[in-house]
Parts: sequence; structure tokens; C-alpha cells
Amino acid sequence: MPSGKSAKTQRFNLATTVGIGCIALSLTLLFAIFWPVVIEELGFRAKQMTPSQPKEMIPIDSDFGIVIPKLGANAKVIPNIDPYNSRVYQVALTQGVAHAKGTSVPGGGGNIFLFSHSSVNFYEATRYNSVFYLLTKLETDDEVDLYYKSQKYPYTVVAKKTVSANAVEYLKSMPDEQETVTLMTCWPPGTTYKRLLVIAERAQ
Repeated sequence: MPSGKSAKTQRFNLATTVGIGCIALSLTLLFAIFWPVVIEELGFRAKQMTPSQPKEMIPIDSDFGIVIPKLGANAKVIPNIDPYNSRVYQVALTQGVAHAKGTSVPGGGGNIFLFSHSSVNFYEATRYNSVFYLLTKLETDDEVDLYYKSQKYPYTVVAKKTVSANAVEYLKSMPDEQETVTLMTCWPPGTTYKRLLVIAERAQ
């Protein structure tokens, strides 16, 4: 039968092992969550440090696609996705950028609302594409190109803002307003705390 001191030592060793295991699991989870963000950030910085003559990007999908030259973003747009139905839009986000159902389309006037990297919790953030991880890098006058039915529609960034997670007014269009595209992602990346919006107007 183990002595009291031996039993205490065993309990201490077990607690230490469990504690180290929990720390390792936490670090692994953090790494998994933020690794896509780190990869996108490093890629962006590398391109900034080695500027080259820009080449026009060929859209992945010219039937409905988005290209953001500054970020090197190029994705298919999945049309008419219910932005209030997590089960539906999470599936769409595994295929590309989601177009909010009920909002406009390129050339249709009003507001085109596109969203990506939207998740219901920290873990799921890494399961969906990272097309919009770098939206924060966009500034006024940067270019956003939409492709719709094989036609290119260029837009110019006019605003960038961070809003609460339940701000839905940006889905709507104002009467007679210039055609806009609103890009939305979760902010900070890998969380669902707030939403980052980038708004661009149709170039004349």
C-alpha cells in the first residue's frame, strides 16, 4: 500500500501531466485557428516587399466571381445565400464567397452584399475559405472587381468600418444610391466578435 507521501507525489505528477496536456491542446487549437490568418498575412507582406509589374488576374468564375488585385483574392461567388441561416451559408462558404439573398447583382443598381469567413464559433472559422482575411488592408480608392455573366464590373473602395455582429442595415440599399458592393467578414479574424465592412462604389 503506497505511503501518504507517495500518493501525494502520484497525484502531483498526474495533475502536472494533465496540465501540460491541456496547455499543449490549447496551443494546438490556437495554432489551427490562426494559421490561415498567418499564412495570408505573410503572403501579403511578401508581395509588398517584392513588388512586380501587376498582371490582370483572370477570374476563377466569370459567371459570378470576385477579384481583389491588391490582396490577390480571386473567388467564385455563390449566389442567393440566406445570410440569416448559418447551416446554409456555412456550406456556401466552403465553395467561395457568399452573395446575400435579396441584395442586388452587378449592373443591377443598389447594393451587392458579399460575405466570407463567417463562422458561428472559433473552431469553425478555420474550416471555411480565407478569401476576406485581408480585407482590412484595403484603403480608399483600391480596386474591387466583380464578374457577372462574363462581364467585368469595377468598383472603387470608398469606406471601411467595423460594426457590431448584429448590424444588418448594411444589407439594404438606399433609394437612388449609386451601385455599391459591400464586403463583410468577421473581425478580428478567427472570431465572431464584430464585422469588418468594406464598401466600394461602381467605377464610372
